[in-house]
Amino acid sequence: MVRKRGEHGVIVLTAFFLISFSVLGTNYYRLAVEQKNVPAAQQSRIFTYKIGRCQGTIYDTKMRPMTNAETKLEAVAVPDMTDRETTAEYAVDRDRFYEEYDKGLPFEFECTKYAYDTEGLTVFEVPQRYSENQTARHIIGYLSDNEGADGIEYAYDSILRADYPNNSVSYETDGFGRILSGNGKSVFRTNSYRCGVVLTIDKDIQRICEECGKGIKTGAIVCADIKSGDILAMVSFPDYSPDKLEEAMKNKDCPLINRALYSYSVGSVFKLVTAAEALEEGSGDIVYDCRGSIDVDGKVFNCHKLDGHGIQNMTEAMTNSCNTYFIELSRSLDLKKQRERAYTLGFGRENYLCTGIIGSAGVLPTEKELSISAERANFAFGQGKLSATPLQITQLTCAIANEGRKPVLRLIKGLTADGETVGNEKKIRYSQVMSEETADELKKMMILAVRDNENSKAKTKKMSVGAKTSTAQTGKTDKNGDELCHAWITGFFPARQPKFAVTVFIENGGYGNDAAAPIFRMIAERMSELR
Repeated sequence: MVRKRGEHGVIVLTAFFLISFSVLGTNYYRLAVEQKNVPAAQQSRIFTYKIGRCQGTIYDTKMRPMTNAETKLEAVAVPDMTDRETTAEYAVDRDRFYEEYDKGLPFEFECTKYAYDTEGLTVFEVPQRYSENQTARHIIGYLSDNEGADGIEYAYDSILRADYPNNSVSYETDGFGRILSGNGKSVFRTNSYRCGVVLTIDKDIQRICEECGKGIKTGAIVCADIKSGDILAMVSFPDYSPDKLEEAMKNKDCPLINRALYSYSVGSVFKLVTAAEALEEGSGDIVYDCRGSIDVDGKVFNCHKLDGHGIQNMTEAMTNSCNTYFIELSRSLDLKKQRERAYTLGFGRENYLCTGIIGSAGVLPTEKELSISAERANFAFGQGKLSATPLQITQLTCAIANEGRKPVLRLIKGLTADGETVGNEKKIRYSQVMSEETADELKKMMILAVRDNENSKAKTKKMSVGAKTSTAQTGKTDKNGDELCHAWITGFFPARQPKFAVTVFIENGGYGNDAAAPIFRMIAERMSELR
């Protein structure tokens, strides 16, 4: 088709105008963007560098930090605002410092005590979660991926790792993110780490128990205030390092287990329970002639003194730890009441301390099981199916030393928002589990069991104590065929006005007097020096 000349001119003119407007539009857009970037480059913004994750603190009963107890200095450096060589003198690790500095971006590094704040350098004192010689490891627990995985860290994870503000330093920047020098900085130093959980543990007593028991291969030590039931120390052996958990899991001695919470064969310590029921039933005056063994419906039970202890009363039998006496004594007791007495004193019942830290109930034989004469004979002196935890044994001692009042053991004192005052504190609770007269008689027996026993290794030179040892048969033998026995001692001090109950348990430790009693003595002597 042939176009007319006029039509062709209109098309050319239209194309010209379209091209012209397109170029003008592009230039206008470019100019608009450039003009927009000018104020953007001049506009200041805030850059904030956060340092050190803030976590709540676990305190002892005297508000002393058990975590966050030690600090180290961390600094935030801005390369463009600090001299490279001068600042490097403050770095603990200079190689790492140079590596970070040369990247040209703000960074943090551990510094010495000589570092000080400048415009481009800000120094913070940052709490360290655990110290090099961390105490109470089995109580505190550990973290996994910055979350509580065990112990108090697990039980109170939501409190210890709440959304607390961290240390930070803020600078003004231009629109391109470059820090502006000369405009000053804003520094925030957090104290939120003072919030946390307050335990009943006493760091000094915990440390004493750990040090005195350092020779224990596997076992536990518990110390409690006899009136309040506050657990002042709870130690399990062996210890472990949270930095070497894989190594601990491969260890055949199972260091991750808190043995204070596990139940074991009890042995002669349980004679205190049999004696308590006898005194309550009015059978405390029984005298018996130990000939070294006793026949119970055709089954012979031996005393540890094979030639016998001769004629003795209950106090003498407790001092001599005579098995046959307590078997004979048990025959005179009401079976149902005898078992109920053990239950009332804490056997067969869990000790709930907090989420994840619960003492086992152990094994308290049923009344039907105890109706078998041989089983009841074993029960009388703490053998057979009976088992208990170091916590339960400590609670028994508290009841005896506290005029028959058994306190509810507690590990958590309360919470704190400032590291100085305790809120939500749980009240002290106890129950009367025996008469004051019975408790007083048992207390005297425990004192005499140490004082009148010339072979007792629980005697101290600094104070009088009351205690009872155990050598608990396990029914197991070692590679040489010798029977394995758990070594126990539980006691209180000072004897006249008891304040503390201490239980030492050594798994497969042998004789209680030889293995556990010397540790009890050392703890009592060390604690007598505390102010």
